Amino acid sequence: MNQKQLWALRLDQAADQAQAIAQLSLESAFDLNQAYEIQRLNIEERKRRGFPLVGLKMGFTSEAKMKQMGVNDLIWGRLTKDMVLGSGETLALGNFIHPRVEIEVAFRIAKTIDRELQPEECMEYVDGVCAALEVIDSRYENFKFSLEDVVADNCSSAAYVLGDWMPVSENLNRLNMVLFADGELLEQGSSDDILGNPWKSLAAATRLAFKYKETLQPGMVVLAGAATAAHFLKPGMQIKGVVDQLGVCGFQVA
Repeated sequence: MNQKQLWALRLDQAADQAQAIAQLSLESAFDLNQAYEIQRLNIEERKRRGFPLVGLKMGFTSEAKMKQMGVNDLIWGRLTKDMVLGSGETLALGNFIHPRVEIEVAFRIAKTIDRELQPEECMEYVDGVCAALEVIDSRYENFKFSLEDVVADNCSSAAYVLGDWMPVSENLNRLNMVLFADGELLEQGSSDDILGNPWKSLAAATRLAFKYKETLQPGMVVLAGAATAAHFLKPGMQIKGVVDQLGVCGFQVA
């Protein structure tokens, strides 16, 4: 077993056991392409445990976040079956290390995508759009990591909740997006905060998936990225996300 395989196994065990580990980059330097290979191997461990790939998620979908991390491109992670939480269901806090929640827009893929799409092409490959909540949970101690660390850790993917699928609309601009906890407003943003237009985020997802040889299949989900800052989850919270025209979704924290 080589170092990348060992690191992938270590990250998978950290997520499975909800036990934080030290940053991989403190042990040895590695580049972004190697980080994506560690991510792929990490997800292969999940697949072996019976959790197939069900979609992708995008990260760094705001210019401010890219500048903060010193990068000039988005990052992406993979979604597996064990990350799915139904709207209205209960999230078991003990299954995570230091989880946070953010509000997003999700797309459902209608046709196989095995190439880079332009934003204007994307509509014909999608049969549903909805409000979504993503739970992120770094497997590293103190939620601290480098760019390569977070990519290897599957971009902190942990769980997600979808609202009801809505008809596809070409215009997803200027949609108000609000995150609530226990009825109190936590964060408010706009769909324009997602790369200027969520369709651009989906196009970027196809570009990066093609680059790293991942095919999007019908029925898969793409989380377009956060419109607001993420918030820590605490026991007993009732979380709700509302997106204009795209509906509502939510969950309770056990």
